[in-house]
Amino acid sequence: QVQLVESGGGLVQPGGSLRLSCAASGFTFHTYSMSWYRQATGKEREEVAAITAAGDTTNYSDSVKGRFTISRDDAENTVYLQMNSLKVEDTAVYYCNAPFIGGRVYFQWGQGTQVTVSS
Repeated sequence: QVQLVESGGGLVQPGGSLRLSCAASGFTFHTYSMSWYRQATGKEREEVAAITAAGDTTNYSDSVKGRFTISRDDAENTVYLQMNSLKVEDTAVYYCNAPFIGGRVYFQWGQGTQVTVSS
């Protein structure tokens, strides 16, 4: 059974940093591109970062570019999101998943991890 378990969220002040982790199991992790998504209250879920299966290419939404870094460790079946220079508008529940065509994802969503940026 596929599991995606996000962790590392919390309450931080603007300008602070967090590192999120996504522990994956139940599928051949190293063959899938992986992405981080976030959903703020009352808004659509959006993809913010992606990394190819080989780990050789990354992509970011304009809103996080230059501040967030996605990475993966295939030996640990884990994808990370390093978040620096956090802004209030980064407040959301953050999820990981394997991206599919048309903005869809391969697997059921995990519970996500809450990131709250507040002074």
